[in-house]
Amino acid sequence: MQSNTYIDRRQQLKTYFDRTAAHAWEQLTSEAPVSRIRQTVRAGRTAMVNQLLSWLPEDLSGKKVLDAGCGTGVLSVACARRGAVVTGIDLSPSLIELARERTPVEIAERVTFRAGDMLEAEERTYDFVLAMDSLIHYQARDIASALAILQGNTRARGSRILFTFAPRTPALMLMKSAGKLFPRDDRSPAIEPVREKTLRKLIASELSEGTAVVNSKRISSAFYKSNAMELNCC
Repeated sequence: MQSNTYIDRRQQLKTYFDRTAAHAWEQLTSEAPVSRIRQTVRAGRTAMVNQLLSWLPEDLSGKKVLDAGCGTGVLSVACARRGAVVTGIDLSPSLIELARERTPVEIAERVTFRAGDMLEAEERTYDFVLAMDSLIHYQARDIASALAILQGNTRARGSRILFTFAPRTPALMLMKSAGKLFPRDDRSPAIEPVREKTLRKLIASELSEGTAVVNSKRISSAFYKSNAMELNCC
C-alpha cells in the first residue's frame, strides 16, 4: 500500500517533470548544449546507465524488462537492443511521448511506453526491473515499500531488481542545501538522501525472505551523486 508521503511526492514529481521540466530533460538527455551544472549531471547519468547495463546480461533475448520511471527511455532502448521485450512507465506523458519519438524503428516492436505510476505494472511478469533515479525523491521507508511492490511484478526466483537511491553523505547534504541557490532552471524536486545501512535493513524486513543485495556501486560526478543497487529476488 502506498503511503501518504509517497503519494504526495509522486504528485509533485508529475507536476515538475510534465509541466515545468519537460524541455530541460529533453536537452539533458540529448547532446544539446547545457549549463555546467547539467553537464556534470549528464555525465553522471551516462555513467549510471552504463553501470546498470553492466549488471545485465549482454543477451536479453526472451527476457521481459520493466523500466520503472523510464523518463526519455534511454535504458528501455538499450535493453531492447539486447533483445529484451521492454515496458517503460513514467509519470510524465511528455517524457513518454519523447521516449516514443526517440525509439529506433528497428526495435520499436519490442518496446512499449505508457504514462502512469511505475508501481502499477503487471504482476509476476518481468525478469528484470530497473528503477534508475526514479526513487531518489522518496524517503527510505517509501523506497523499501516501492521495491516490495516492484518485486511483486517479477517472476520471482532468479529475477532481479536494479535501482538507485540518493546516498546520505556530507557532500550530498551540503549540495542539497546549496541547491536552493542554483538558478531556477537548474533546480529539481528535492532528493531524499538515505543511508545505505538503513535501506539494507528495510529491504531485509519489507521484501520477500531470501532477497539479497548482490551489488552496490556509487556514482559521483560533481552535481550528480547516486548509488546503484542490485537485488536478487528469491
